[in-house]
Amino acid sequence: MAGYRGLTWDHPRGRHALEAAAAATTDATGRPLIEWDVHSLEGFESAPIGELAQRYDVIVLDHPHLGDALAAGALRPVDELFTPELVRRLRADAVGPSAASYTVDGSLWALPLDAATQVSVRVPERLDAAPATWHDVAALAESGVAPVALSLAGPHALLSLMSACTAFGHEPATEPGAGLLDADAGAAAFELLAGIARRAPAGSAELNPIGLLERMRSRRDIAYVPLVYGYVNYASGPGALAFDDAPAATAGGRPGSTIGGTGIAITARSAPDRALLDHLAGLFDPAVQAGFIPEHDGQPSLRSAWADDAVNAASGDFYRRTLATIEQSWVRPRVAGYTAFQSEASAVLRDALLGDASPRAAVAAVAAVNARFDALASRTERSHA
Repeated sequence: MAGYRGLTWDHPRGRHALEAAAAATTDATGRPLIEWDVHSLEGFESAPIGELAQRYDVIVLDHPHLGDALAAGALRPVDELFTPELVRRLRADAVGPSAASYTVDGSLWALPLDAATQVSVRVPERLDAAPATWHDVAALAESGVAPVALSLAGPHALLSLMSACTAFGHEPATEPGAGLLDADAGAAAFELLAGIARRAPAGSAELNPIGLLERMRSRRDIAYVPLVYGYVNYASGPGALAFDDAPAATAGGRPGSTIGGTGIAITARSAPDRALLDHLAGLFDPAVQAGFIPEHDGQPSLRSAWADDAVNAASGDFYRRTLATIEQSWVRPRVAGYTAFQSEASAVLRDALLGDASPRAAVAAVAAVNARFDALASRTERSHA
């Protein structure tokens, strides 16, 4: 029986490096320091964090979970557990807003373990270069020359819409009260995505990011996806895919993307000792980030690893080709109820995108999303009371 129980997500990127590191570390009695359990990507995206925190000492989570976690008092601020030097280094050296995404009210609530954001991906023999703009993406989909799909399953219809709005200069709100999306920009982005969705290969709308990438790698019938969370695991080996920056509104503009990735949090139920803290801190050593983590299927969070020549050589330049996107990515709300809202709003949008998709439907769908988001205001007020 391990000294501590940890929970991560069931994919090589989410588990292999953590499991390998834990296997090499034991507590004073010779037991594994951490025993890692896993749950599915869908569980990672939507499982109630308060309930999980009652069963685990260490949890790998995404930053939008913080709203519910903090409302439930489920986590310990990591900047009170780890050395100020480590916290300062992570705030400065984690790529993009990875560390900022886990910072709420001035405290850091998770160590930015894995850096990822929505980027574009293509089958290289079917498309030799990624479209630079959303206009180019729409034209490619309409041409039928190379089949284009969207990531719409689970929470990803909403995530795709928010990123398209960001590319066009209208970042979504991070606090409820005045709507999540600008009404006009949201409706225009909805119509853009709907035009692409109508022409997407059959069955692609039902696939989560891993499913889309697996299908692209094996079947090659989807040539391009403009926004999908980047997985370095699909950038090398047989059937390797090519990852590029997300599309912008205009050539050279900001790539619209919503940051994801994971952080490693310590729950309130846990009483971490120095061995655990040293073990977790060791995952962020620059040499570990550029060596052990990618060697065990992980996706590092330090900018130095993203710029490392050997790391890029082993991954088809996955990191360099998408660095501009993650550096400019947008951070989602961290408010109570957001995780459930994200799934519910995405279902509304997905049904509309795959259904009527008329201008009237676009306006109605955006209005419904905004109303649901603003309904979170009362929960946010209670969590701060």
